[in-house]
Amino acid sequence: MRTTDVEFTVLDEVEWTTRRSAHREHVDALVGAYAEGRRHGRSHPVLDFLFTYYNLKPGLLRRWSPGFGTVLTGAGADDFVGSTGFEVDRSFEQSAVRVSDEFLVRRRSTLEFVEHLTRVTAAREPVLRCFGLHEWAMVYRGDPASVRHDVPLRLGPAATDRVVESAQLGCTHYDAFRFFTPEAAPLNARVLARADQLRLEQPGCLHANMDLYKWCTKLAPLVPSDLVLRCFELALRARELDMRASPYDLRDLGYTPVEIETAAGRAEYVRAQATVSAEAAPLREEVSLLCRRLLAYQ
Repeated sequence: MRTTDVEFTVLDEVEWTTRRSAHREHVDALVGAYAEGRRHGRSHPVLDFLFTYYNLKPGLLRRWSPGFGTVLTGAGADDFVGSTGFEVDRSFEQSAVRVSDEFLVRRRSTLEFVEHLTRVTAAREPVLRCFGLHEWAMVYRGDPASVRHDVPLRLGPAATDRVVESAQLGCTHYDAFRFFTPEAAPLNARVLARADQLRLEQPGCLHANMDLYKWCTKLAPLVPSDLVLRCFELALRARELDMRASPYDLRDLGYTPVEIETAAGRAEYVRAQATVSAEAAPLREEVSLLCRRLLAYQ
């Protein structure tokens, strides 16, 4: 089976191995030290999220794919034989592989969901008034022994609770809201459910913007690794802001707090959140367009 109406790009071995090497070097520069720490059993309260919650090990981020619609030729293409989503392209006299039509068909429902979600999210105005309080709501009146990260609370438990009680929680992202403590959930502007995702997801939300990386990884290797990596870099910047604005004291790890309990800190957070939202907008459009293009092939 070969998908019709696809103009396949053909890369020779020199070109695609150069691209693959550059990708691996880029990943190693970003997370090589972190990956080494993981191999020695060291946890990291900021970076772990990008590899545990999103369930993608650093080694898998190093895997390179040209995305659907590109054929890799040359003897080295045999390296991809047996890799998820790839198949041998026998229309070439030499070794050649590409992401398979079958894999594209199998990912149709995910493509449809991601296209819908990214499109409706992009159509909404960014909401920039949550101040990162979702992390505070996750520890509100909680058992100190069950705090999510093994680092101290910057203000201590009682003062952390008072910050939550003095603010209006306005989380719009279900996958953050679902980790609120039972006492914090009713304090949110609305009680969220999974069914609200398509209706409420908005482009100012740090987690919605981090999730662009998640959707790319769920669609890999259909998505070019260049796009995956750009979404990862955005997620990395968003996660750092997320945790700098959190109630945790991460100064020993080099993260300066954004003190959202103060007016100056809230203003700083809004400026940084708006920057992330602006950086996410073209990536969200690129992901959405890619999904539409892939769906048109089927």
